[in-house]
Amino acid sequence: MSNEPANPQPTWRKPAGMLLILLLIAVWAVIIASLSPWVGTWHVLLQGIFYLVTGVIWIMPLKPLLRWMELGTWRD
Repeated sequence: MSNEPANPQPTWRKPAGMLLILLLIAVWAVIIASLSPWVGTWHVLLQGIFYLVTGVIWIMPLKPLLRWMELGTWRD
């Protein structure tokens, strides 16, 4: 029995997915940074909560994107 993956041929989805992930991070960072003039006027604790939440939210689209990169489908 071989330990080789079922599909050893690389697909275009993985490099495309990596580029999409980098694009997602860049766009999200620009959006959040553009809000800094307003967020900067908030209380420091509210700012911390805002940046904590927005720093985690960008991860949510990664699961379907990683699934697509690996399996070629967006859903189960």
